[in-house]
Amino acid sequence: MLTRHSFIAAAALTFILLGVTVAAAEEEKMADFLFVQSAKSMSFDPATNKLTLENVSPVTVFFTDRPERIAGNMKTTAFIPFWSEGKDSFKSDPPNADISIIDGKTLKQTVVELQDPVLDGDTLTYTVKLTQGDMPAAGTEVAVFIDIIGRPLTPLSVAGVGRRSFRRAAIY
Repeated sequence: MLTRHSFIAAAALTFILLGVTVAAAEEEKMADFLFVQSAKSMSFDPATNKLTLENVSPVTVFFTDRPERIAGNMKTTAFIPFWSEGKDSFKSDPPNADISIIDGKTLKQTVVELQDPVLDGDTLTYTVKLTQGDMPAAGTEVAVFIDIIGRPLTPLSVAGVGRRSFRRAAIY
């Protein structure tokens, strides 16, 4: 026979277990997104550590690896706020990037930390911290491969939109 105290204890335990189950169900799935930006040319000023991408594509490509395999593109103007919006912004933890540049007929690759993006028309400027390799003063056919940022797989996230479109998306 259940006493009143036993009943209250059993009810409390049930509510606690239900709360844990609901909290676990509400936990957001995360995906690690990588980004690619391209530009016709670049210049680098070592005195100010400014990397300037000229004729940058208005589209930044994003993708994930397994198991999600989400891919798509977004306006570069929508990518820039990743440095200032959200608790996991690039401002608090700047991403590394591999800068691949055609210098004459030679491919040069430099690893940098990207900071403080400024987009003005089709010119994108980053302050960079060199971490590996040497940055040429100028180059053409530039690709910037930007490290991961974890984003939720929710209906309003980049990934959530991509998931509803056969895991392909255009975010504009």
